[in-house]
Parts: sequence; C-alpha cells; structure tokens
Amino acid sequence: MLIILAFIILFHLASAILLFVATIHNAWWVVSHTGHEVIYADLWYSCNSTCYPVVNSHSTEVYLQAVQAAIILATILCCVSFFVFMLQLFSIKQGERFIFTAIIQLLASLCVMTSASIYTAQHENFHAASLKSGSYGSSYIVAWVSFPMTLISGLMYLVLRKRK
Repeated sequence: MLIILAFIILFHLASAILLFVATIHNAWWVVSHTGHEVIYADLWYSCNSTCYPVVNSHSTEVYLQAVQAAIILATILCCVSFFVFMLQLFSIKQGERFIFTAIIQLLASLCVMTSASIYTAQHENFHAASLKSGSYGSSYIVAWVSFPMTLISGLMYLVLRKRK
C-alpha cells in the first residue's frame, strides 16, 4: 500500500509540475524566420532578446483571457487537490474514498483541456501578423500532456480507498 501511495503522490506532483511549466514557460507559440532570431510567445509575452506584451491581450477578443484564466485555475486546483488529499489521508475513515480530492483534480483536468482547446481553435487571433507563421511550442505540448495526467490522477482518486 505504501508503494501505491508513493506512486499516486509522485504522479500528482508530476502533473502539477507540468502545469507550472506550461503556465510559466514562454513557448506556447514559436516563430523562426530565416536569418532572424527565434521568437517565443506565451500567453502573456512575445520574446526574442526582449519581451513585449501579446498584442491582443486586452482587446475585445476574450479568448486569450479565457486561456490565461483556465490554465492558472488548473494549476491552482491541482495544488489545492494535493493539499486536500494530504488532509483527507489523515482525516477520513478507513474504507472511504477520496471523492473531494478527485472532484477538484477532475476540475483541474477540465480547465487544462479547456485552455488548450481554446488556444488550439483561436491561436491565430492572439498574435500579431508577423507571428502568425509559427508553430505550436513546447509549453503547448506540455499543457496537452498534463491534461491526461490530471485526468488519470483524478480517476485514481475516485477509485482509491483509504486502507491501513
């Protein structure tokens, strides 16, 4: 049982780390022009040697703000569910399930999926015309990888029962 518990905790922490990387790292969109520097764009800034705010971040298009809010909420919910799991680990009775932790983790998974899906559908509206010829970057891929990890983690909490 201790090995299973350690695996679940490590899996949850890996999910949280992936969410932090996807949120903080500036590579949701990568543009490399021939003979120029590579430009990395995240949800807030476009950077080469200096960083500039994303052009349309405060426009009437609220898609970018929805992506920003959803990925931040997913990260917060993942961290909260870890602390709730630790609290439930010591407070629930033997044989009970970690339902509250599972619900929070599944909500985090839903937020990650929403964020990455909106970015996929609306990425052309987020960037200046000079940045539209790029491709998805590593943070975008990490966000999509963290979606099934948080989903699996939430499902594990649904199935898991407290034992001695």
